Amino acid sequence: MTDRYAVFGNPVGHSLSPRIHALFAAQTGQDIDYQAILAAPDGFVAAVGAFLAAGGGPARGANVTVPFKEDAFRLATRRTPRAEAAGAVNTLSFEADAIIGDNTDGAGLVRELKNNLDCDPAGRRILLLGAGGAARGVLLPLLLENPAELVIANRTEATAVRLALEFGLVPGSAAGARPTPTGFAGLAGRAFDLVINATSAGLSGAELPLPISVFAPRCVAYEMVYGRETPFMNQARATGARVADGLGMLVEQAAEAFLIWHGMRPRTAPVLAALRSTS
Repeated sequence: MTDRYAVFGNPVGHSLSPRIHALFAAQTGQDIDYQAILAAPDGFVAAVGAFLAAGGGPARGANVTVPFKEDAFRLATRRTPRAEAAGAVNTLSFEADAIIGDNTDGAGLVRELKNNLDCDPAGRRILLLGAGGAARGVLLPLLLENPAELVIANRTEATAVRLALEFGLVPGSAAGARPTPTGFAGLAGRAFDLVINATSAGLSGAELPLPISVFAPRCVAYEMVYGRETPFMNQARATGARVADGLGMLVEQAAEAFLIWHGMRPRTAPVLAALRSTS
C-alpha cells in the first residue's frame, strides 16, 4: 500500500513540501502520498491523530511547520539529540510503539552552505542574527562544524545571553565554538565571513540595525526567508556580499527528512532548480 506523509501547519497552503517530496519520490522510485494538512491553532494533536487513523495506507511520517514545532516536540515520545537541543521538532516518524521527533533545520542549513554555496562553516567567523526558535534550531549543527567564532546577536541582548549560556561549550566542537552573545550595538566595528538572518524581520519587511562592517570581504549573507527580497538581503548586497535566500535550506532539510523516512538521500540540485524555475 502507498505510504502516507503530511506537513502540518497554519497556514500551510503555501507549503512547497508536497511538491518537494513528490519530486524526491519520483527520483528515487518511492510510492508515497504526501499532503498538506491545515490544523487549528489548538488542534495539532487532534489533527495528527486523525491523520494516523485515516485509511488508504500506513502513516509513516510528517513534517511540522509554524506554529506547531513545539507542539510536535511535546507529542514525540522519543526525540533525537538535535531535536532536544532545538527545543522543537519539524520531522515526525511514526512507529508501532513510538513517535520519534527530529529537527532537520540545522542539518539542512549546513548542507546548503557546504554543498550548494561552497561556504564551509569550519574556521569561519559566523554571525547568527536572532535568538528565537529559528536560531535555536540551527545553533548546534553550526557549532559542531567548528567555526572560528559564532556570535549570537539579538535586539534584546538578554535573550541572546540566555541562549548562549544554555548551549555553552558543545561536546565535540572546538573550544573556539562557544557562542558569544551581544546586542546589535555590540556589532560595531566587527566583521564576519558568514552572516545568517534567523530573525522574523524578513517576514515583516523590517530593517535590522546592522553596521555595514559585519559583512567582511567575500562574506556570505544567508536569509532564512525565501521567495522575497528582504531588507537584510538588500543591505548585504550593497556591501558586495554574496547573498542567498532560504529556499536551498528548505530543500536540504526536506532531503534530511526523506533520508530519515526512506533510508536514502535524494539529489537536491535538480529539485532546487525545478523550484527556482517556477518561482
